Amino acid sequence: MPWTFTDDVDAFLDAAGASLAARPVENTLLLTVTATLRASGPDAYGARPPVLGWWRGADGEVAGTLVRTPPFVPILGTVEQAALGPLAGALPLPGVNADRDTALALAARWPNHRVDEEHRLYRLGTLTPPSPAPAGVPRTATPADRALLVGWIRAFGDETGQSGDRAERIVDERTAHGGFTLWEAGGVPVATAGVSRRIAGTVRVSVVYTPPEHRGLGYAAAVTAEVSRAAREEGAGEVLLFTDLANPTSNGVYRRIGYEAVSDRLLITADPE
Repeated sequence: MPWTFTDDVDAFLDAAGASLAARPVENTLLLTVTATLRASGPDAYGARPPVLGWWRGADGEVAGTLVRTPPFVPILGTVEQAALGPLAGALPLPGVNADRDTALALAARWPNHRVDEEHRLYRLGTLTPPSPAPAGVPRTATPADRALLVGWIRAFGDETGQSGDRAERIVDERTAHGGFTLWEAGGVPVATAGVSRRIAGTVRVSVVYTPPEHRGLGYAAAVTAEVSRAAREEGAGEVLLFTDLANPTSNGVYRRIGYEAVSDRLLITADPE
């Protein structure tokens, strides 16, 4: 069966939305990216239009999904191995962001490639807040915190090698739904954690950041535990987060507060021949 591609997020979700929602943990990236495209428009991630695709198996059911928001490489959701050959033949792939096995299977078709990032997806098991708790209290960020959060997101991007170009838009979108929490010690913000809107019963924690001068005091664990607790209390069936496998500190922090590994994803870039 051939892949079908569109730049219309509504057409994509009409065709593949139910498939994504049926496995929301594995498809968390596609769910949040398409939600952003639907809410903020096709230029939410850049000036070039998105590419959204789906593949149907022999039974006619959607068994492969893809979203690309240039200049970023395509993100694959759950996809059958049988869909990879047709995908490679149908769409020029500058790289891929996919689960480890899928990413490596596609990369094997390229003469040259490099693994740029390795991430681990975690889901919250039994929440175990840090004990003893660090000094301070949480509070929901407001528009008055915009400049602080924009600066922190840019600093986060610098440290993780991600672009900070969307910092203002991220802050505005998240604060509009109470999606950033600050940890304050002595009335001073010392850390933050963001959460996505609840989609298909899932919430994903992201942009956990502590400025260098406040690190090593347990603030990141405390604010992550707080947003995780709140997400569950507000009805999320699954609370998720990604970590960079190159950062053993953050992986250890999240495991200690109750997060359990689900799977690994690779971001692989195809090098020119």
